[in-house]
Amino acid sequence: MGRRRQDRERAERQVVAVASGLAELVPDPDRSTGWTLLIDGTPQSHLDLADPTHLEFEYVRRIGTVIDLIAPPGAPLRVLHLGGGALTLPRYVAATRPGSAQRVVEIDGPLVELVRRALPTDPRIRLKVRVGDAREVLTGARDGGYDLVVLDVFAGARTPAHLASVEFMHEVARVLSPAGTLVANVADGPPLRYARAQVATIRAALPQACLVADAAVLRGRRFGNLVVLAGRTPPPVADLTRRAAGDWFPGRVETDLDRFTGGAAPVTDATAVASPAPPEELFSARR
Repeated sequence: MGRRRQDRERAERQVVAVASGLAELVPDPDRSTGWTLLIDGTPQSHLDLADPTHLEFEYVRRIGTVIDLIAPPGAPLRVLHLGGGALTLPRYVAATRPGSAQRVVEIDGPLVELVRRALPTDPRIRLKVRVGDAREVLTGARDGGYDLVVLDVFAGARTPAHLASVEFMHEVARVLSPAGTLVANVADGPPLRYARAQVATIRAALPQACLVADAAVLRGRRFGNLVVLAGRTPPPVADLTRRAAGDWFPGRVETDLDRFTGGAAPVTDATAVASPAPPEELFSARR
């Protein structure tokens, strides 16, 4: 890293205590308008203020691909984002599908204020951010009100248990339109017990599903993110397979979810647990 980049990082790096931990906004040394948001050392979001279509993180790129494929190009969508972070995906939707009506639910109020102040969105886009618990807000949403629900909620580095049950997934299904889509980020590592149970849980409410992930993650060789796409109508498997294979981070689409789940049963509110914590060394190089 050159002296100019080092000077920018020292001058612009922000460290702020928020409700979920210590938030850091770190300038991207390779993109003059790029930022990474970390919470307690775990990367949560990356965005480029000048180019909201740039998606840096592997799993976020896969969610972006799903957003591209579930409706004709440019067509606006009604989107509910459960989990906000730095609003990377809402900005992406606004840029690629102008006129989309979007709602974001983020439980961390101080984090919302930090993002509003340091990484403001274009005031012309149709975006409402509500501070609250994702499940509580979802319960109050109207039936069939959304074409897309994006589930990417983390408390620190783990998805809370109350957002991982079949009762919760039935609420997601209720607020989706008949042709609506859930795209969920599931983080897990070998032997993928949590991911297998989550796929079974999602399919109990939204049976038409597939998932995309790095081949090493799917084989249970390393910790990573699995992006699950589910609804009541068949997912765009052929286009998703082509796009995933040709991405910067090639991914594999899994459609045989009976084989993947291996008989795992859907989890209920009584049995749900938080997602496993990632290995400490996973993000050590970024701290």
